[in-house]
Amino acid sequence: MQRLLALIGPLPFIALAIMAAGVSLGFAVWLFSEVFAPALSTLPPVWRYPLTGLALASSYFAYGLTLLLVAPLLNFVLGGRLQPYRGSAVSLMALRWYVHCTLTLLVRYSFLEFVTPSPFAQLYYRLMGMKIGRNVTINSTAIADPSLIEMADGVTIGGTASIMAHYSQGGYLVIAPVKLGAGATIGLRAIVMGGVEVGEKAKVLAGSFVLPNSRIPAGETWAGIPAQRLELARDAAGNGTRAT
Repeated sequence: MQRLLALIGPLPFIALAIMAAGVSLGFAVWLFSEVFAPALSTLPPVWRYPLTGLALASSYFAYGLTLLLVAPLLNFVLGGRLQPYRGSAVSLMALRWYVHCTLTLLVRYSFLEFVTPSPFAQLYYRLMGMKIGRNVTINSTAIADPSLIEMADGVTIGGTASIMAHYSQGGYLVIAPVKLGAGATIGLRAIVMGGVEVGEKAKVLAGSFVLPNSRIPAGETWAGIPAQRLELARDAAGNGTRAT
């Protein structure tokens, strides 16, 4: 029975991904077939083939930009907006999380890299439920559970940094919000787990791992695996700071 459930369990979410991708691809196919193809058919081969390549590439980007709207719409219709949760991975709340994850991963792995860190990516995250302040820079696509992530004004997310508002503990699925205060910085390849709060102008240095439910006070610098407070002392000559 468990093997059967393991086999059929992912099927509804695969179908959901196919639906979101298919609707978006439908617009791309229409654009190519009805707009580009008629004009291309009249050109000599020396022009037709390179321009066909450009038309196909343009249609792919039409797919991606459409997906940035279709995925949040399906997420909203299917109740994918998350709430904090701790319990079984097989429940109504967990089902909503699977919907949210499916749509987030589809966008991430099929298109989002091409528009990060542009305003298109931030528009998508906002539509998925993320709260984003002004002058925020998100230079990573490794953002899970956007509907439970809050970034205040001036937050900077470094390249390939991971922020996820969930984790597993004691056999339970835990979904917990992540809050990044104004001016906070998450460094390159750092990992921030569910339940973490980072204070104003605090820094998580590159490659660090912030454990679930950690609280980083305003202005502090944390580093390491697991991340801990890093003491910074100005050297005797006043030339800068060093870690202690």
